[in-house]
Amino acid sequence: MTQPSRIWTAALVIIGDEILSGRTQDKNISQIATWLGIQGIRLREVRVVSDDMDAIAEAVNTLRARNDYLFTTGGIGPTHDDITVDAISAALGVEVIVHPDARAILERYYADKGGVNEGRLRMARTPAGASLIPNRYSGAPGIHVENIYVMAGVPHITAGMLDALTGSLEGGEPLISETVGAWVPESEIAGLLLELERAHEGSQIGSYPFFREGRVGANFVVRSTSEDTIKSVIDSLCEGLGEMGYDFTPGGI
Repeated sequence: MTQPSRIWTAALVIIGDEILSGRTQDKNISQIATWLGIQGIRLREVRVVSDDMDAIAEAVNTLRARNDYLFTTGGIGPTHDDITVDAISAALGVEVIVHPDARAILERYYADKGGVNEGRLRMARTPAGASLIPNRYSGAPGIHVENIYVMAGVPHITAGMLDALTGSLEGGEPLISETVGAWVPESEIAGLLLELERAHEGSQIGSYPFFREGRVGANFVVRSTSEDTIKSVIDSLCEGLGEMGYDFTPGGI
């Protein structure tokens, strides 16, 4: 009997009072989830926490224990409220150090920008035993310690750090997907969707309803690591919709 392939999972902790207050809209969930999917890793859960030592440490310890990887974004800048490094160090029970390689990177980066001051030096702090994630945009590196990847909150800097990590994390088979849309209330075909998912091991069917032009419809996204499984589900779904008298649109509406 063929054994199912290993599923690798990740969690994300988004850190920052500005996210929770609504002043800033997070844009990292989508890009991190997409990047992880390409690496064959599934983003399973996301938590948003305030700039609070205990809240960050609790989230880090909870989520790193039940996932293969934990990513954090935010709170690694030069100001007093950038406490992510302190909180993660506390969660791991290690001291905070000024990483010599990070300090050297910052000294080079700021050599023609006024040099390294106390605030800028905060961005060289890491938990003891950590390694660095390159940052080609603003000098200050990300941090890798145990199964935790500590990244900037600014989306384009996060993207650069993800690019630097590409291919370095172990993952499984990438999850692929295909979409079918139909002008049908999802409640009308809930039974069909459940039947198809149960009949195709390793498949997931997401139903996303919408209301347009005065009509109710839904897009159905089939996900699996197997192209053959996706094709079989899509074919059966289209056949089922047709038998029930509903038109369908490959690729979604």
